[in-house]
Amino acid sequence: MATEIPRIELGDWIESGLNYLTSNYSGVTRGISAVTQTGINGLNDLLMWIPEWGLMAMIALLCWRVAGIRLGIGAVLGLALIWNLDLWDPMIETLTLVVIATLVAVVVAIPVGIAAALSERLYRVIMPILDFMQTMPAFVYLIPAIPFFGIGSVSAIFATVIFSMPPAIRFTTLGIRQVPTDLIEAADAFGSTTTQKLFKVQLPLSLPTVMAGINQTIMLALSMVVIAAMIGADGLGNEVWRAIQRLRPGDGFEAGIAVVILAMLLDRLTQSFRKTRKS
Repeated sequence: MATEIPRIELGDWIESGLNYLTSNYSGVTRGISAVTQTGINGLNDLLMWIPEWGLMAMIALLCWRVAGIRLGIGAVLGLALIWNLDLWDPMIETLTLVVIATLVAVVVAIPVGIAAALSERLYRVIMPILDFMQTMPAFVYLIPAIPFFGIGSVSAIFATVIFSMPPAIRFTTLGIRQVPTDLIEAADAFGSTTTQKLFKVQLPLSLPTVMAGINQTIMLALSMVVIAAMIGADGLGNEVWRAIQRLRPGDGFEAGIAVVILAMLLDRLTQSFRKTRKS
């Protein structure tokens, strides 16, 4: 007779934990939600207040100054196509979510990455956590966001931050750990403190690697913002989701092309910042 092994009720434990957090810390989550929604609305209104041609000119000028004339021309052509397809407002909404999620992720990730680079014990603890975060399917992050913040853009920000944070932590840690030992020893020989070594030697030399991590964070944030349309996030992802529901493949491809254009612009810009810092 086969021995029956008791089933581990992991799902029930997780659900109980989420219920406990949402019931006991609802005031905190409501406060975070209100502040985040205010930030989303403010940035959204600001970008939409600027005329389409004005924002297009500003982005093209930034691309030209940072990456050269080719990217500037590409930015004008790509944004003009988005405007022509009547996807300008959804593009602005997507850009707003990506910018806010990336800023929050970077603000949290860089200090954690620095701490993991300077502490071997913390490094051993945090690496398996990052492996877990990166291998978890993206859709799973939407599940705890809903009971905490409800349906909408705030939940999308929460899920996007968690999903996009690991590359920034990894690359920050990697960049600081790859600083040549002889430079660290030279700083020690001149009597530098730990803080001086960090801000005058390690961080400046690791900045290209850190920028690579920020680039990956932006790309993951953009992909997650599109997926988050399933929980009510506005933007281009919502256009894709609506096209799927209505069986309108043409509209879905138009929104998908707009996502690709936005992703290419953000990718080229951050890569150009990285090359500029490296040189």
